[in-house]
Amino acid sequence: MKKIQISPSILSADFSQLGNEIKRLEEGGADMIHIDVMDGHFVPNLTIGPPVIKALRKQCSLKFDVHLMISPVHKYIDSYADAGADIITIHPEATDNLETSILKIKELKKKVGISLNPESKIELITDLLNQIDLVLIMSVNPGFGGQKFIPEVLNKVKDLKKIQEEEKLNFDIEIDGGINFDNCKSAIDAGANILVSGTTIFRSNDGNIKKNINLLKLK
Repeated sequence: MKKIQISPSILSADFSQLGNEIKRLEEGGADMIHIDVMDGHFVPNLTIGPPVIKALRKQCSLKFDVHLMISPVHKYIDSYADAGADIITIHPEATDNLETSILKIKELKKKVGISLNPESKIELITDLLNQIDLVLIMSVNPGFGGQKFIPEVLNKVKDLKKIQEEEKLNFDIEIDGGINFDNCKSAIDAGANILVSGTTIFRSNDGNIKKNINLLKLK
């Protein structure tokens, strides 16, 4: 079994103190930093772009797990790679040719992530799993932080884990959306090895990030 990793979402951070918030995550034992990029078109919200990521990159040695909720995504892959993303995660519905976009990310020497919304089928990516480093299962509808977890997506995680084991593939299974102390065990038991969490990490236990990360890891 892969080591459980926590990728805190800075969507729940204090945006006026982003640099300091990222340092707190690093000191608190985060494995990577999850950065949600929204365009107000593919999802109904706006967040940050390459200049902010580039500025944050100088202050942090952790991997940047950049989730692009933008469409059309292909023409922006270069910009996010240049800004300092280590993992670039895109949605199949946001590109005209998923395989071409995967190859582009690989050419830029970045890890490839593919995200599936709650209603998106695994069949969209099953033929490409040998080219993917990470599959991000959304357990809320993307666009806003603080939403409630959709438990039905755990079946998708289980199906993906089964394919992974049967075909002896090595991609990570990440889950994002409403992850908290009540459902983290269910997500891990289903097969997820990377948990994205924002509100729980930043606000539970009086903002004790180290404690919250360890609780999500079931330590």
